[in-house]
Amino acid sequence: MIDIPSVEEVESFRQKLLDWFYKCGRDYPWRNTDDPFKVLIAEIMLRRTKADQVKPVYTALFDRYPGVESLAGASDEQLERILYPLGLKWRSPAFKLVAREIRERYNCRVPEVREKLITLPGIGDYVAGAVLAIAFKKTEWMVDSNIVRLFKRYFDVVTSKEGRRDKHIIDMANKYVRGEDPCGANLALVDFSALICTPRKPKHSYCPLREDCQYYLKEKFGNN
Repeated sequence: MIDIPSVEEVESFRQKLLDWFYKCGRDYPWRNTDDPFKVLIAEIMLRRTKADQVKPVYTALFDRYPGVESLAGASDEQLERILYPLGLKWRSPAFKLVAREIRERYNCRVPEVREKLITLPGIGDYVAGAVLAIAFKKTEWMVDSNIVRLFKRYFDVVTSKEGRRDKHIIDMANKYVRGEDPCGANLALVDFSALICTPRKPKHSYCPLREDCQYYLKEKFGNN
């Protein structure tokens, strides 16, 4: 049986992360819009791509194609040119495909439930959660490999190789997001794992969680 943290432990972790996020969180245009389509497209761009690289391309894309209808009918050549700086030229048909699906199946309105979002081409649970939390301000969980790493290090939980699919990890994310400002709480996970709890050489000296982080305590004191 896998030991998982209590509700109280998760809430304490959440509050510390939110306190950090309100002081140090990053600001991007897709976080300051209530247009779910823009959030969805931004999250597709952000796959395996740094957010600072996405920002100018996101702006250029929506300057040229401001909504579902216009992107669904975009010129392949123009779209490839806009996406080229991200190395996403090969992926440009995916942007048009998801726009067309939203236009044809949902009358240009992005659905507000996870079960419908994940039926769209190229949209998995993480992107669905991001759209629901950021654009719709819903209490919805987000889990990717970076968030798994943060949970695993702080709480010393066991995960499978595909930790983002583990039921106990999703349950933890559900516990974590309950409470005030679920959008900020989710974005705190994203930013903290990108800026502080990095894959290699996490920045312990800047970490406000370290005194309760099992990974840090093991590094500092060993396993004894």
